Amino acid sequence: MKIKVLLVDDHLMFMLGIKQLLEGEKDLTILSIVDNPPDLDKIIKNDKPHVIVMDIRMKDYNGIELTKKITKIYPEIKIIILSGYNYDEYMKAAYEAGAYAFISKENSAHELANAIRESHKGNKLIVETKEKQLLTNTELEILKLISQDKTNSEISEILIISKRTVEHHVSSIINKLRVDSRVGAVVKGMKSGLINF
Repeated sequence: MKIKVLLVDDHLMFMLGIKQLLEGEKDLTILSIVDNPPDLDKIIKNDKPHVIVMDIRMKDYNGIELTKKITKIYPEIKIIILSGYNYDEYMKAAYEAGAYAFISKENSAHELANAIRESHKGNKLIVETKEKQLLTNTELEILKLISQDKTNSEISEILIISKRTVEHHVSSIINKLRVDSRVGAVVKGMKSGLINF
């Protein structure tokens, strides 16, 4: 069964571009683009989307407020917030409103498609940003490389640091994320939105 997706944004040209890119994904079906939020309730009732991709800021409407309303009335619908700005406070507001993912407009269509799939499965890709602040930039980089199945030796070559330094960072990541293995760190990283797909 295909995942039914509704796009909500008053920038029609931008959303038409996204629609075109997402239509290449075999497991997704794009129901329509809603550029007039007052029509949203009627469209949700008629089309019964699984996932809504919603812009955070529209001319007269606020995507965060709309997310709060929709999740209250239709808790089964997963909402992804789309933003031109990757601010922590936007991410926090999206999380508190009940959104499942927060995607920057600079992310690729592939990343958005994966966020749609994960949200549909019930996996939240955003959390409160505490974990994000826990890891240093180097640790985040190493966590991403671990998720790509790179060994400590490969990571040391890629980042041009010693293998011992990599080992130190890996144990620091495991401690900070309160997990007991590299695999556990990757799983927690994905759930926490530290690793983008």
